[in-house]
Amino acid sequence: MWLLFAVGSAFFAGVTSILAKCGIKKTDSTVATAVRTVVILIFSWLIVFIVSSQNQIKDIDGKTLIFLILSGAATGASWLCYFKALQLGNINKVVPIDKSSTILTIILALIFFQEGVSLPKAAAVVGIAAGIFLMIEKKDVSEKKEGTKAGWFIYACGSALFASLTAILGKMGISGIESNLGTAIRTAVVLVMAWVMVAVTGKTKEVKEISTKEMIFICCSGIATGASWLCYYRALQDGPASVVAPVDKLSILVTVAFSYIVFGEKLTKKSALGLLLLTAGTIAMALL
Repeated sequence: MWLLFAVGSAFFAGVTSILAKCGIKKTDSTVATAVRTVVILIFSWLIVFIVSSQNQIKDIDGKTLIFLILSGAATGASWLCYFKALQLGNINKVVPIDKSSTILTIILALIFFQEGVSLPKAAAVVGIAAGIFLMIEKKDVSEKKEGTKAGWFIYACGSALFASLTAILGKMGISGIESNLGTAIRTAVVLVMAWVMVAVTGKTKEVKEISTKEMIFICCSGIATGASWLCYYRALQDGPASVVAPVDKLSILVTVAFSYIVFGEKLTKKSALGLLLLTAGTIAMALL
Protein backbone atom coordinates (compact mmCIF):
# COMPACT_ATOMS: atom_id res chain seq x y z
CA MET A 1 0.00 0.00 0.00
CA TRP A 2 2.86 2.39 0.77
CA LEU A 3 3.95 2.18 -2.87
CA LEU A 4 0.55 3.48 -4.01
CA PHE A 5 0.89 6.41 -1.65
CA ALA A 6 4.37 7.10 -3.07
CA VAL A 7 2.96 7.15 -6.61
CA GLY A 8 0.17 9.49 -5.51
CA SER A 9 2.78 11.77 -3.98
CA ALA A 10 4.65 11.86 -7.30
CA PHE A 11 1.56 12.81 -9.27
CA PHE A 12 0.47 15.64 -7.01
CA ALA A 13 4.05 16.92 -6.71
CA GLY A 14 4.28 17.10 -10.49
CA VAL A 15 1.04 19.06 -10.73
CA THR A 16 2.25 21.39 -7.97
CA SER A 17 5.20 22.62 -10.04
CA ILE A 18 2.96 23.56 -12.97
CA LEU A 19 0.35 25.34 -10.85
CA ALA A 20 3.05 27.17 -8.90
CA LYS A 21 4.78 28.32 -12.08
CA CYS A 22 1.48 29.76 -13.29
CA GLY A 23 1.07 31.59 -9.98
CA ILE A 24 4.47 33.30 -9.82
CA LYS A 25 4.67 35.03 -13.17
CA LYS A 26 4.30 38.41 -11.46
CA THR A 27 4.04 37.45 -7.79
CA ASP A 28 7.27 37.19 -5.78
CA SER A 29 8.14 33.54 -5.13
CA THR A 30 8.69 34.04 -1.37
CA VAL A 31 5.31 35.74 -0.99
CA ALA A 32 3.64 33.00 -3.04
CA THR A 33 5.29 30.30 -0.88
CA ALA A 34 3.96 31.93 2.29
CA VAL A 35 0.42 32.22 0.89
CA ARG A 36 0.28 28.65 -0.41
CA THR A 37 1.57 27.34 2.91
CA VAL A 38 -1.55 28.77 4.59
CA VAL A 39 -3.65 26.63 2.24
CA ILE A 40 -1.53 23.57 2.95
CA LEU A 41 -1.79 24.13 6.72
CA ILE A 42 -5.60 24.25 6.57
CA PHE A 43 -5.66 21.21 4.29
CA SER A 44 -3.33 19.15 6.47
CA TRP A 45 -5.10 19.90 9.77
CA LEU A 46 -8.46 19.16 8.17
CA ILE A 47 -7.19 15.68 7.37
CA VAL A 48 -5.92 15.32 10.96
CA PHE A 49 -9.39 15.92 12.32
CA ILE A 50 -10.99 13.68 9.71
CA VAL A 51 -8.81 10.73 10.79
CA SER A 52 -9.12 11.79 14.47
CA SER A 53 -5.40 11.82 15.16
CA GLN A 54 -5.38 15.20 16.94
CA ASN A 55 -5.61 13.44 20.30
CA GLN A 56 -2.11 12.05 19.75
CA ILE A 57 -0.53 15.48 20.14
CA LYS A 58 -0.12 15.00 23.87
CA ASP A 59 1.74 11.73 23.27
CA ILE A 60 4.47 13.24 21.10
CA ASP A 61 7.82 12.96 22.84
CA GLY A 62 10.55 15.60 22.74
CA LYS A 63 12.79 13.74 20.30
CA THR A 64 10.02 13.24 17.73
CA LEU A 65 8.97 16.88 18.01
CA ILE A 66 12.53 18.10 17.45
CA PHE A 67 12.90 16.03 14.28
CA LEU A 68 9.51 17.22 13.02
CA ILE A 69 10.57 20.83 13.55
CA LEU A 70 13.91 20.26 11.83
CA SER A 71 12.16 18.49 8.96
CA GLY A 72 9.74 21.38 8.64
CA ALA A 73 12.61 23.87 8.59
CA ALA A 74 14.37 21.87 5.88
CA THR A 75 11.15 21.74 3.87
CA GLY A 76 10.68 25.47 4.19
CA ALA A 77 14.23 26.13 2.97
CA SER A 78 13.74 23.70 0.08
CA TRP A 79 10.47 25.37 -0.96
CA LEU A 80 11.87 28.87 -0.86
CA CYS A 81 14.80 27.80 -3.04
CA TYR A 82 12.67 25.71 -5.40
CA PHE A 83 10.02 28.29 -6.19
CA LYS A 84 12.61 31.02 -6.55
CA ALA A 85 14.38 28.78 -9.08
CA LEU A 86 11.07 28.18 -10.87
CA GLN A 87 10.48 31.90 -11.10
CA LEU A 88 13.92 32.53 -12.61
CA GLY A 89 14.21 29.51 -14.91
CA ASN A 90 12.15 27.12 -17.02
CA ILE A 91 10.55 24.14 -15.34
CA ASN A 92 12.58 21.69 -17.41
CA LYS A 93 15.75 23.46 -16.26
CA VAL A 94 14.95 23.42 -12.56
CA VAL A 95 13.23 20.07 -11.98
CA PRO A 96 16.12 17.73 -13.00
CA ILE A 97 18.48 19.45 -10.55
CA ASP A 98 15.89 19.31 -7.79
CA LYS A 99 15.51 15.57 -8.41
CA SER A 100 19.22 15.02 -7.73
CA SER A 101 18.19 15.02 -4.06
CA THR A 102 17.30 11.35 -4.66
CA ILE A 103 20.94 10.32 -4.71
CA LEU A 104 21.82 12.17 -1.52
CA THR A 105 18.71 10.78 0.19
CA ILE A 106 19.78 7.24 -0.66
CA ILE A 107 23.25 7.86 0.76
CA LEU A 108 21.86 9.39 3.97
CA ALA A 109 19.34 6.53 4.33
CA LEU A 110 22.24 4.09 4.13
CA ILE A 111 24.10 5.96 6.86
CA PHE A 112 21.25 6.65 9.29
CA PHE A 113 18.84 3.75 8.70
CA GLN A 114 21.25 1.07 7.44
CA GLU A 115 19.05 0.57 4.39
CA GLY A 116 21.34 -1.67 2.40
CA VAL A 117 22.33 -0.89 -1.18
CA SER A 118 22.80 -4.04 -3.26
CA LEU A 119 24.63 -4.16 -6.57
CA PRO A 120 21.38 -3.88 -8.58
CA LYS A 121 20.34 -0.87 -6.48
CA ALA A 122 23.74 0.70 -7.00
CA ALA A 123 23.28 0.25 -10.75
CA ALA A 124 19.88 1.92 -10.49
CA VAL A 125 21.45 4.87 -8.65
CA VAL A 126 24.04 5.20 -11.43
CA GLY A 127 21.20 5.24 -13.96
CA ILE A 128 19.42 8.00 -12.04
CA ALA A 129 22.63 10.03 -11.77
CA ALA A 130 23.38 9.62 -15.49
CA GLY A 131 19.85 10.67 -16.41
CA ILE A 132 20.03 13.78 -14.25
CA PHE A 133 23.45 14.65 -15.69
CA LEU A 134 22.19 14.46 -19.26
CA MET A 135 19.23 16.70 -18.50
CA ILE A 136 21.23 19.23 -16.50
CA GLU A 137 24.06 19.37 -19.05
CA LYS A 138 21.70 20.31 -21.85
CA LYS A 139 20.12 23.04 -19.80
CA ASP A 140 23.46 24.54 -18.73
CA VAL A 141 24.66 24.75 -22.34
CA SER A 142 21.36 26.28 -23.42
CA GLU A 143 21.63 28.85 -20.64
CA LYS A 144 25.04 30.01 -21.82
CA LYS A 145 23.90 30.41 -25.39
CA GLU A 146 20.89 32.44 -24.36
CA GLY A 147 23.03 34.64 -22.14
CA THR A 148 20.37 34.75 -19.44
CA LYS A 149 20.88 34.82 -15.70
CA ALA A 150 21.84 31.51 -14.14
CA GLY A 151 20.71 32.33 -10.60
CA TRP A 152 18.07 29.61 -10.85
CA PHE A 153 20.86 27.00 -10.82
CA ILE A 154 22.05 27.97 -7.33
CA TYR A 155 18.52 27.99 -5.94
CA ALA A 156 17.76 24.63 -7.59
CA CYS A 157 20.85 23.08 -5.98
CA GLY A 158 19.78 24.47 -2.60
CA SER A 159 16.33 22.98 -3.12
CA ALA A 160 17.84 19.54 -3.78
CA LEU A 161 20.06 19.68 -0.69
CA PHE A 162 17.27 20.65 1.70
CA ALA A 163 14.83 18.20 0.08
CA SER A 164 17.16 15.30 0.87
CA LEU A 165 17.44 16.44 4.48
CA THR A 166 13.64 16.71 4.64
CA ALA A 167 13.21 13.03 3.75
CA ILE A 168 15.69 11.82 6.34
CA LEU A 169 14.51 14.09 9.16
CA GLY A 170 10.90 13.31 8.26
CA LYS A 171 11.57 9.58 8.51
CA MET A 172 13.09 10.09 11.95
CA GLY A 173 10.20 12.26 13.06
CA ILE A 174 7.28 10.00 12.14
CA SER A 175 8.46 6.77 13.74
CA GLY A 176 6.14 7.27 16.72
CA ILE A 177 3.40 9.51 15.36
CA GLU A 178 0.47 9.25 12.95
CA SER A 179 1.69 10.45 9.55
CA ASN A 180 -1.09 13.02 8.95
CA LEU A 181 -0.48 14.64 12.33
CA GLY A 182 3.25 14.73 11.64
CA THR A 183 2.61 16.42 8.31
CA ALA A 184 0.37 19.05 9.92
CA ILE A 185 2.94 19.89 12.58
CA ARG A 186 5.68 20.20 9.99
CA THR A 187 3.47 22.46 7.89
CA ALA A 188 3.03 24.81 10.85
CA VAL A 189 6.82 25.11 11.06
CA VAL A 190 7.05 25.87 7.34
CA LEU A 191 4.31 28.49 7.67
CA VAL A 192 6.17 30.37 10.40
CA MET A 193 9.43 30.17 8.46
CA ALA A 194 7.86 31.40 5.20
CA TRP A 195 6.12 34.40 6.75
CA VAL A 196 9.22 35.36 8.72
CA MET A 197 11.07 35.45 5.38
CA VAL A 198 8.33 37.65 3.89
CA ALA A 199 8.57 40.06 6.85
CA VAL A 200 12.38 40.13 6.90
CA THR A 201 12.58 40.89 3.18
CA GLY A 202 9.95 43.63 3.49
CA LYS A 203 7.46 42.03 1.12
CA THR A 204 4.40 41.93 3.37
CA LYS A 205 2.57 44.59 1.34
CA GLU A 206 2.95 42.52 -1.85
CA VAL A 207 0.40 39.99 -0.56
CA LYS A 208 -2.42 42.48 -1.29
CA GLU A 209 -1.07 43.06 -4.80
CA ILE A 210 -1.45 39.42 -5.95
CA SER A 211 -3.88 39.22 -8.86
CA THR A 212 -6.99 37.06 -8.54
CA LYS A 213 -5.80 34.71 -11.30
CA GLU A 214 -2.38 34.11 -9.74
CA MET A 215 -3.94 33.76 -6.29
CA ILE A 216 -6.13 30.94 -7.61
CA PHE A 217 -3.13 29.14 -9.08
CA ILE A 218 -1.13 29.63 -5.87
CA CYS A 219 -3.96 28.22 -3.75
CA CYS A 220 -4.46 25.26 -6.12
CA SER A 221 -0.74 24.52 -5.94
CA GLY A 222 -1.06 24.54 -2.17
CA ILE A 223 -3.88 21.99 -2.30
CA ALA A 224 -1.84 19.80 -4.64
CA THR A 225 1.17 20.06 -2.33
CA GLY A 226 -0.96 19.14 0.66
CA ALA A 227 -2.17 16.01 -1.13
CA SER A 228 1.40 15.15 -2.14
CA TRP A 229 2.66 15.59 1.40
CA LEU A 230 -0.03 13.41 2.93
CA CYS A 231 0.74 10.64 0.45
CA TYR A 232 4.52 11.02 0.80
CA TYR A 233 4.74 10.85 4.58
CA ARG A 234 2.18 8.06 4.74
CA ALA A 235 4.46 6.13 2.38
CA LEU A 236 7.55 7.00 4.46
CA GLN A 237 5.89 5.69 7.59
CA ASP A 238 5.52 2.16 6.18
CA GLY A 239 8.13 1.99 3.42
CA PRO A 240 11.94 2.43 3.18
CA ALA A 241 13.11 6.00 2.55
CA SER A 242 15.57 4.78 -0.10
CA VAL A 243 12.61 3.57 -2.20
CA VAL A 244 9.89 6.09 -1.31
CA ALA A 245 12.07 9.09 -2.22
CA PRO A 246 12.95 7.80 -5.74
CA VAL A 247 9.32 6.94 -6.52
CA ASP A 248 8.28 10.40 -5.40
CA LYS A 249 10.80 11.83 -7.87
CA LEU A 250 8.82 10.29 -10.74
CA SER A 251 6.83 13.49 -10.48
CA ILE A 252 9.27 14.74 -13.10
CA LEU A 253 7.28 12.76 -15.71
CA VAL A 254 4.11 14.62 -14.77
CA THR A 255 5.97 17.92 -14.72
CA VAL A 256 7.64 17.41 -18.11
CA ALA A 257 4.35 16.38 -19.71
CA PHE A 258 2.41 19.37 -18.37
CA SER A 259 5.27 21.82 -19.00
CA TYR A 260 5.04 20.87 -22.67
CA ILE A 261 1.24 21.20 -22.73
CA VAL A 262 1.03 24.43 -20.72
CA PHE A 263 4.29 26.24 -21.49
CA GLY A 264 5.45 24.55 -24.71
CA GLU A 265 8.79 23.53 -23.13
CA LYS A 266 10.29 20.72 -25.22
CA LEU A 267 13.04 18.21 -24.51
CA THR A 268 15.91 17.54 -26.90
CA LYS A 269 16.85 13.95 -27.74
CA LYS A 270 19.66 14.13 -25.20
CA SER A 271 17.33 15.37 -22.47
CA ALA A 272 14.75 12.74 -23.40
CA LEU A 273 17.42 10.05 -23.03
CA GLY A 274 18.29 11.48 -19.64
CA LEU A 275 14.65 11.40 -18.60
CA LEU A 276 14.41 7.78 -19.74
CA LEU A 277 17.47 6.78 -17.68
CA LEU A 278 16.21 8.67 -14.65
CA THR A 279 12.82 7.01 -14.89
CA ALA A 280 14.25 3.52 -15.45
CA GLY A 281 16.60 3.91 -12.48
CA THR A 282 13.78 5.15 -10.26
CA ILE A 283 11.48 2.28 -11.19
CA ALA A 284 14.32 -0.19 -10.62
CA MET A 285 14.88 1.28 -7.14
CA ALA A 286 11.24 0.75 -6.30
CA LEU A 287 11.20 -2.86 -7.52
CA LEU A 288 14.52 -4.08 -6.11
